[in-house]
Amino acid sequence: MVLNNIEDLLEKYENGETTLKEEQQLKHYFSQETLEPHLEMYKPMFTYFLGNQQEQFTKDLPLKTTRTFNYKWISVAAVAVLMLGFYLKEPIVASYEEYAYGTFNKPEKALDEVTKSLAMISSHFNKGTSTVNYLSEVKKGTATLDYLNEIENTTSIIFKN
Repeated sequence: MVLNNIEDLLEKYENGETTLKEEQQLKHYFSQETLEPHLEMYKPMFTYFLGNQQEQFTKDLPLKTTRTFNYKWISVAAVAVLMLGFYLKEPIVASYEEYAYGTFNKPEKALDEVTKSLAMISSHFNKGTSTVNYLSEVKKGTATLDYLNEIENTTSIIFKN
């Protein structure tokens, strides 16, 4: 009777239909020394499960805490920006009025602004042209190839006759 019960439990176990109590019965049965010969093949599996059930993890796992965002610093930064804006308000407004109509009251100042703008454009243009300098080397190489083309023309004239 016990053997039929164990075989039924094994069939349920293989189908994934056993309860924990039934699995404990199977583990207890296969922990015995003497087993039926046709059930010997299940013994290593269930003894492994028994041994594995006794294992415990003993290392400490450090748990990371989530960082909380400190909103106080946002208010401090906002106050600093506002104070800086109030402090620098006058010079900004004065310089804006100077450029409001696109003209300058003093021609010397206008000349300085134009020279600054042209110097900036010139520096950017020079950076762009410096990266294209290798094209002159390519031109020299193609000139050399033109000499080879002339040699080919002369050899074709020689061998045609």
